[in-house]
Amino acid sequence: MAAYKVPQKELFFILNELVNYSEHCTMPGYEDAGMDMVEAVLPEAAKFFEEVVAPTNWESDINPAHLDGDKVIPAAVLQPAYQQMVEAGWCCLSGDQQYDGAGFPGVVDVAVQEMLQSANMGFSLLPMLTRGVIHALNLYGTDEQKQTYLAKLIAGSWSGTMNLTEPQAGSDLSAVKTKAVPNGDHYLVSGQKIYITWGDHELADNVIHLVLARLPDAPSGNQGISLFLVPKYLVNADGSLGERNDVRPVGVEHKLGIHSSPTCTMAFGDTGGAVGYLVGPLNQGLMCMFSMMNNARLSVGHQGIGVGERAYQQAVAYAADRVQGRVQGVEGKAPIIHHPDVKRMLMQMRALTEAGRAMSFYTIAAEDRSHHHTDTDQRCADAQLVEIMTPLVKGWCTEVAMESTSLGVQVHGGMGFIEETGAAQHMRDARILPIYEGTNGIQALDFVGRKCLRDGGETLTRILADMDATAAEHLPQLNHILKALHQAINDCRAGLKFILAHPEHSQAVAYNFMMLFGNSVAYWLLAKLAIAAQRYLDGGSQDRFYHQKIATTHFFATQILPRNRAYLASLESGAESIVELGADDFITA
Repeated sequence: MAAYKVPQKELFFILNELVNYSEHCTMPGYEDAGMDMVEAVLPEAAKFFEEVVAPTNWESDINPAHLDGDKVIPAAVLQPAYQQMVEAGWCCLSGDQQYDGAGFPGVVDVAVQEMLQSANMGFSLLPMLTRGVIHALNLYGTDEQKQTYLAKLIAGSWSGTMNLTEPQAGSDLSAVKTKAVPNGDHYLVSGQKIYITWGDHELADNVIHLVLARLPDAPSGNQGISLFLVPKYLVNADGSLGERNDVRPVGVEHKLGIHSSPTCTMAFGDTGGAVGYLVGPLNQGLMCMFSMMNNARLSVGHQGIGVGERAYQQAVAYAADRVQGRVQGVEGKAPIIHHPDVKRMLMQMRALTEAGRAMSFYTIAAEDRSHHHTDTDQRCADAQLVEIMTPLVKGWCTEVAMESTSLGVQVHGGMGFIEETGAAQHMRDARILPIYEGTNGIQALDFVGRKCLRDGGETLTRILADMDATAAEHLPQLNHILKALHQAINDCRAGLKFILAHPEHSQAVAYNFMMLFGNSVAYWLLAKLAIAAQRYLDGGSQDRFYHQKIATTHFFATQILPRNRAYLASLESGAESIVELGADDFITA
């Protein structure tokens, strides 16, 4: 298996040329997070995740987490890795300094998240869910809750979970049946939750569950759901841990991938009721939980980039070593990396991963500005941008992660089908990404419905105007790239026009609409980076990195972007062929 190397040059290039970090870090709250600090921190993080965490990936895959009595036992190799991660402060760089966090912007934190996600994707879910709990408590927690829990969660000495799904309530949370009964200054929570990522483990000292539940007199449906904080161990007034709460794991799923991550069935209140505390307003639990879920959706999108990067690096290493066949211009038998079709696959993996990375950083930078920019109008505009980009980051980046990891197996040939090479693990791990935190079908419906039809396409039109500005750049050396961007913009406008004129077709064609815009926005951001690279070359730089950025963008333009015409044609054909058969037609006699 190839050793993982953090693509530091790529990360710094995006921070400098897409995020404009030298200006980004001047926003209030980021005074101690200048580029000099980032230049010191990211290489240290890279060293840690390359040397300490990446070697755990294979061992934690072949030794899955398992249930032992009422405890979940992860792979032994993860205990020292997690302890070192907590001690080094890598769990959440964006934590508020008021609660002993480092106070870095989200774009720096996501760079470190990617290192962990590439190093061990299943393991990365542990701080990812904790980060979501931090986000929810920052928005909706009481002062006492923040003082009690945030510092420990930010440090990683306590971890967090999100408890939504029940056996009868998957994506439709209106069917949630878990109950919360008032009991003095707290509530007693009872019910069962399934698919709870890192629902229990022994790596952290405490596990803080955020749980959706109903009061006895709550209205039915979505309007009657509240959010409760339920700790694994109760917390004493002095901050020390008290007795075990009435919440326990009763099962750990056997999964296709992410074996290092325990996916638990959690039982609340089997012996009287788990002590829980209300978070946010009564009967507004979905509003509070969706703040956490949207945060997780952006992280899941970046997981697709992380696992795609790891699969790409492994495929390159294998292709450089594997000798087979002859290639014109190479004496004797050639490593397969010289074969044009292998180059095609490697370029496809590279282009999709780099485009997704640009899309994710672009969105996280907007999220930073939506909270920290000094201009109110700018904050509002960036909040709208994050809203519309979230389903694209989650949906598009995870779709292409499956494609990239599958290509990684293909590059290995027959050896890719053998588990010991490690290529198959990346493909298995990636398969969950389009499913959790809202399936990609739900992301597509969100994108076309709440993010397009609701405002009549206004926000999408603003994004297309920004894309127009890039396409209007005068750089003759990049005419081929800018011409392709013009075509992508035209295709998006045609798709948007169809959706606005025929909203009755929107649900059936939502996936094609999402993928059309995902391809185009991702390519636009690649084009912006290619323009930056060209200017370095025009300034006399001989760095091969800049040629590679332009070549990767050119590949995307010629080999991936043409898919847009198919997405548009399918979209404009409407819903008829999709809904022509009734439900009974799918059931064989």
